[in-house]
Amino acid sequence: MSTIGLVGAGHIGSTLARLAVAAGHDVVMSNSRGPETLRDLVEELGPQACAATPQEAAKAADLAVVTVPLVALRDLPAAELAGKVVMDTINYYPERDGHVAALDDESTTTSELVQEHLADSRVVKVFNNITSGALGTLARPAGAPDRSALAVAGDDADAKAAVTAFLDSIGYDALDLGPLAEGWRTQRDTAAYGLPHADGDDWSHPVPADAARLRERVAAARRYRDM
Repeated sequence: MSTIGLVGAGHIGSTLARLAVAAGHDVVMSNSRGPETLRDLVEELGPQACAATPQEAAKAADLAVVTVPLVALRDLPAAELAGKVVMDTINYYPERDGHVAALDDESTTTSELVQEHLADSRVVKVFNNITSGALGTLARPAGAPDRSALAVAGDDADAKAAVTAFLDSIGYDALDLGPLAEGWRTQRDTAAYGLPHADGDDWSHPVPADAARLRERVAAARRYRDM
């Protein structure tokens, strides 16, 4: 089992912490407001979880998760994440984050920006296109007929293998999209964003999505300029 260090403890971060603890991992959680604000969640999770600063969570991690708004990208602790496999859940919402020219003209992707900031880390895009409710309810044991798959993208094969093993431990298969640049296929508003795990257009009722269903959605993704 690994120590999972989470930088960010919102809906996705707290759901991942619950899944990781249930799978036997240790969890070090952090947010921008301080460890004391995570006391109730840590007590709920039990002795395998603790709260820390982002720098401490990053340093403790065997596998790290960054799950913060894009506007907080430059606050990620690059020095402490150096050499680590970093799972990136970040999405770009211009109405929240402000406009980023390189994302608006699609000359890069969110995860490539994360990799640029975390130059000495190995970034893998994952968990960005599923709601926290679906993530928490669709986990299944290996071999289950209704097991879901999650998309991963990254430039380092060993890093993707480590993330795939982590996904398996918390109840999911993996669909490898290829390099980080292909992560655009699961960004907001694409056919692979949320909808694979939704009941039609109803995201409030999660449904399983195996690799074949997810692959169809990924193939149907279109660049924003082509929508």
